[in-house]
Amino acid sequence: MITSTHNPKLKLIRALQGRAKERRDAGAFVAEGIRLVEEAYSTNWPFRFVLYDEVLNKRGSSLVENLKSRGVDCEEVSSGLMKSLSETETPQGLLAVLNDSQLPIPNSLNFVLIPDQIRDPGNLGTLLRSAAAAGVQAVLLPPETTDAFAPKVVRSGMGAHFRLPIHSMSWEEIEKMLQVAGLKVFIADMNGQSCWETDLCQPIALVIGGEADGASESARKLASQKISIPMSGKIESLNAGVAGSILMFEVVRQRSNL
Repeated sequence: MITSTHNPKLKLIRALQGRAKERRDAGAFVAEGIRLVEEAYSTNWPFRFVLYDEVLNKRGSSLVENLKSRGVDCEEVSSGLMKSLSETETPQGLLAVLNDSQLPIPNSLNFVLIPDQIRDPGNLGTLLRSAAAAGVQAVLLPPETTDAFAPKVVRSGMGAHFRLPIHSMSWEEIEKMLQVAGLKVFIADMNGQSCWETDLCQPIALVIGGEADGASESARKLASQKISIPMSGKIESLNAGVAGSILMFEVVRQRSNL
């Protein structure tokens, strides 16, 4: 059992919970809680190690045994140390360090999401979760967007990271990929055409801008058309996570009627 705060595994976890640079340099990220670790296990995501404590319930204990049988390094820690590592209000007693193993982008693309200047981790996590549910084939992250593998984004994504290709790219790389794939770029904008009146059945890339500054100039240069969400109420706007989710599922609705 790990009882020392100076243990190398604990030091690594604390580093990974901090800056994006630490995660990039280590090639790893943290997933906390039974549901997320189950998702990683079920998709055969590469584990570096797992920590658990005595408060782990039956479901979690069974998961740890399955991980051990697969050869994953699983080690018990004291409850006090687990609590100090946890970033949730009610720790479940299970935490994994996972390798940053990106899923490949499909060769043929018809539905791509570009979260642009999304700096709130909760919003980005919501977009990733909705993207996975809506059948988005890849998420391309421009430089101005927050790190997709930050702990809060991973928690908000609820397993989307293990099922969705998520790639950080420069705008030059994004532009080249969209051109090769032949995708029409739509950008969410309050002054755009109603999404109900826009043909979203064609191969598209959907840009969702951040709440504070909207989409960047780089994104606007790539966009072929602005689209909006019709609203009958008096609310001026929706947050990026909600707006992006609505637009993604409008794509699903239109394509399901083909």
